[in-house]
Amino acid sequence: MERSLNMKYTILPNTNLKVSKICLGTMTFGNQNTEAEAHEQLDFAIEKGVNFIDTAEMYAIPASPDTQGLTEKYIGSWISKAGMRSKIVLASKVTGPSRGFSHIREELDFSKESLEDALHKSLKRLQTDYLDLYQLHWPERAVNIFGTRDYNHAPNKRWEDNLAEILERLEAFVKEGKVRHLGLSNETPFGVMRYMEENRKGKLKMVSVQNAYNLLQRRDEVGLTEVLQMENIGYLPYSPLGFGVLTGKYLNGQKPANARVTLYPRYSRYSSESSMEATKAYKEIAETFGLSLTQLALAFVNERPFVTSNIIGATSVAQLSENIDSINVTLSEEILNKIQSVHERMPNPAP
Repeated sequence: MERSLNMKYTILPNTNLKVSKICLGTMTFGNQNTEAEAHEQLDFAIEKGVNFIDTAEMYAIPASPDTQGLTEKYIGSWISKAGMRSKIVLASKVTGPSRGFSHIREELDFSKESLEDALHKSLKRLQTDYLDLYQLHWPERAVNIFGTRDYNHAPNKRWEDNLAEILERLEAFVKEGKVRHLGLSNETPFGVMRYMEENRKGKLKMVSVQNAYNLLQRRDEVGLTEVLQMENIGYLPYSPLGFGVLTGKYLNGQKPANARVTLYPRYSRYSSESSMEATKAYKEIAETFGLSLTQLALAFVNERPFVTSNIIGATSVAQLSENIDSINVTLSEEILNKIQSVHERMPNPAP
């Protein structure tokens, strides 16, 4: 695999996996991107030095019965054609419960039957015998994510702690050689620490957490990043451009054709009035220093000391090229101070 001299790499904590600091997110494959376009993106990313690819059984997004599993199928056909399996780090996710995706499985949970069904179907679609990282897409208990700012204990009154049992089921996949490492997604400090309690009792460690993180959504810095540092756990931020809002293309009421929020208005998590106000302020900083807002937003995430790999996505090779090239942008202390000033005035406007 040809690697760019400019790509940066790190080790996924608690593993021997060397991963690019830019990870290719693929949730548009099968909806906004055709199979041919998906292969083109994968080829381009590899040429630029990206070796880390993230997907999920529920993709493409928006989730629907017609497109479920297509993303993994497109990646699988590319792996088969390009012969790249040994040269990439491949991650996928099992769908959690209570999200209205009954087209995936009748029972959306982390039971032994559900986990086995999910993994074996993912492996078949991906045309591989193993995954380098297998992640729980979100917890079985209710958590304040996906646009919910405050934690509400009421929905969890009936939840019984079953994390030890879930780990035992996942450990079986590792013993069988079907999964190399385990990770979490859309998880909170409580959940991560509960899994660490089980790790201290002898169970396998969750090596990473994949959560939304960007200039408009920095709430993980309040509590989770301390956990990541103290427990040596990797962090894989997704949506670093906030559904494209942090490119600036939706400012002033613009609705560019074929853009995600234009096509799917319900993806409004980053489109509030306060988010747009913050986006304008960040755009002004970028322009002052001769950067695009995209460069500023992605470089900010790339440079966070707790970030292992930044999961970027695109619907065109032109977008993908700019996103990957953000690895070559370094933000000065002056720029970072100005970003922090905006953040202090308008902290986390997009829960």
